[in-house]
Amino acid sequence: MSPLDSCLLDRIRLRWVPLLLLVGLSGCTNGEYYAQLFDGQLDLLRRREPVAAIVADPARDPELRRRLAMAEQARAFASRELGLPDNRSYRLYAQLERPFVVWNLFAAPELSLAPLTHCFPVAGCVAYRGYYAQGAARGAAALLQQDGWDTYVAGIEAYSTLGWFDDPLLSSMLRWDDERLAALIFHELAHQQFYLADDTAFNESYASFVEREGLRQWRAARGLAPTDQRGERQREQFTALILASRARLERLYASPVADGRKRAAKAAEFARLRRDYRQLRDGPWQGDGRYDAWIYAPLNNAKLLPFGLYDQWLPAFAALFRQVWGDWPAFYARVRALGNLSPAARAQALRILAANPAASAAVKNSTAFTSGGER
Repeated sequence: MSPLDSCLLDRIRLRWVPLLLLVGLSGCTNGEYYAQLFDGQLDLLRRREPVAAIVADPARDPELRRRLAMAEQARAFASRELGLPDNRSYRLYAQLERPFVVWNLFAAPELSLAPLTHCFPVAGCVAYRGYYAQGAARGAAALLQQDGWDTYVAGIEAYSTLGWFDDPLLSSMLRWDDERLAALIFHELAHQQFYLADDTAFNESYASFVEREGLRQWRAARGLAPTDQRGERQREQFTALILASRARLERLYASPVADGRKRAAKAAEFARLRRDYRQLRDGPWQGDGRYDAWIYAPLNNAKLLPFGLYDQWLPAFAALFRQVWGDWPAFYARVRALGNLSPAARAQALRILAANPAASAAVKNSTAFTSGGER
């Protein structure tokens, strides 16, 4: 089982790209690690079969056929109505013999929230390593722990190869309901539409906006009412708790106090986080304990790393979408233009959009933004 409920895990699932094996590994020294990437991706490719063939086969499991038929409809909608890539991705299916496709390993120092990063061609630098076997991820975590690192291993239901392969629907993805499955298809195809190396918050906020707006339009096209926002509000409130705790820890670690006092204060901060969560759960949430398993499992710095990446720039991309009057091709063009800016200029443009959408004409009319600017 996932350490988080599926509703939150889909918010923090971090994409990992095994195609890196195929584009050069100069300077890499961990041969065993890259060998398991190659073997795992090859096994996944071998398991693929066309969704249409499964849906048409009366001998296959009826529920599987129903789920895949729904996914086919969402996949067609993604390209037809949302302007997302029209290719073979998510028109294939792979049955796995495990609950997750990969396990991601996060690591941070005992008294720091700076992640241990790993840099690859194409994808750039990311704050995790992916393993196809849970035992391999836990073994790598144990070695880091011996060197004093905080570690966290998270099971991941899906990842994107950014269009380098025809990504299949996975049996692990079918753990989600129909709407979350459709939303995931929109999210992953958004990464194929545009991906900016070395800026995870930009990539995930952009794809999360496409996911949310795509799901809203998908429901409207099927004559369904808007979704209940209670679960989304709870996710946002829980994420806000984690980010507030992380900010307090960052101030603590940057302070001049002795390491022993920092360790004691770190333990006290995690106790405070659990206490704040209980107040939220037993108060406004009326006893809904959907995050109990995560919050009452061991806490450390590495476990806090994934939070916030998927939400940081959501208001900015929502404002950008309104600027172009909901025109998807124009929206993607503006996203690419933002990606062409230098990191500092891009962050400034996003801050303007997020802080005051009504005043975002300052960004819209920026010569650097509309022309692509300079990296």
